[in-house]
Amino acid sequence: MPALHRAEIEEYQAVRKFYDDLIDGMKQSEFKPGWKKGVYPADDYLMESIKNQQLYIADMDGPPYAGVMVMNHECNEGYQKVSWGIDALKDQVMVVHVLGINPRYQGMGIGKYLIEQAISIAAQAGGKALRLDVLGSTIPAQKLYEKMGFKYRDTIKMFYKDTGMTDFLLYEYIL
Repeated sequence: MPALHRAEIEEYQAVRKFYDDLIDGMKQSEFKPGWKKGVYPADDYLMESIKNQQLYIADMDGPPYAGVMVMNHECNEGYQKVSWGIDALKDQVMVVHVLGINPRYQGMGIGKYLIEQAISIAAQAGGKALRLDVLGSTIPAQKLYEKMGFKYRDTIKMFYKDTGMTDFLLYEYIL
């Protein structure tokens, strides 16, 4: 299994390359993440996430990384429309963003590992819940989240730069 660490500023280019390679590698996939180079994840978003120590890397032994994700307390405004399983203040909820697995490592348990780590990080931070959203077309991600104990809460239309106004499934893991 990989080791998880918070990204450092000097890893920015490798992180950017990770997402660009992932987007390229998933073009022919049946289950595309819906991300677009230069749009999402945006360069400034990745850099700010690194600076704020919110970007995590699953590292087998340096680049190319096995997986990357961002975790913070930020969410799309659409989250306010959902009937969540637990009431919690913003700082009591961690949200997973841009979780990606290098196609070379898919099927090796990296997604499961990242989700286990996300749950652990959120619990250690004293959180009440871990939440995320996923495109309806990404069936493998939905199956993973449900297998890991996340509960489906709702499907709502939300706007993101890369997808426009689109249906997203929202999931929650109560800690």
